[in-house]
Amino acid sequence: MNASDVVDLLDFLELSGLDVHVDGGWAVDALLGRQTRSHDDLDIAIPHSQVRLLRGLMASRRFQERPQADSWECNFVLADASDRRLDVHSYTLDAAGKNVSGIPYTAERLTGTGVIAGRPVRCIDPVWLVKFHTGYRVDERDVRLLCERFGLPLPDEYSRFSS
Repeated sequence: MNASDVVDLLDFLELSGLDVHVDGGWAVDALLGRQTRSHDDLDIAIPHSQVRLLRGLMASRRFQERPQADSWECNFVLADASDRRLDVHSYTLDAAGKNVSGIPYTAERLTGTGVIAGRPVRCIDPVWLVKFHTGYRVDERDVRLLCERFGLPLPDEYSRFSS
């Protein structure tokens, strides 16, 4: 998924009234203010109450669900014939901003801001993005770059990658 596709999708979704936060690799690059690698998909976080609208909007662009081993109502992938993929993570927060269901975002995790191809975007906070990138195999450069840029401690499991 290239930067112009990302900007186009974010513009479309936000102009349609969705509350979108960028997650995953594009969130890393948005926080860094530059694209550091290629990306297979765009990860987004949205309130679960907006999933039905999202599905309808994406269907109008010929995106269909592509089942994954870990798919469920709050975590699924929508893709089009050109293999542009939107990896959707939905959540429900209570009035205090605490998670009550879905992917375990909280209001404090949805406070990052960054830039993709010159466009300001809302994304996952860098502290939480580093925490989300631990416990499974990911591109260690993402974690290292975030820690360096934001002065965060490198998680122990990534210490072997430090310079």
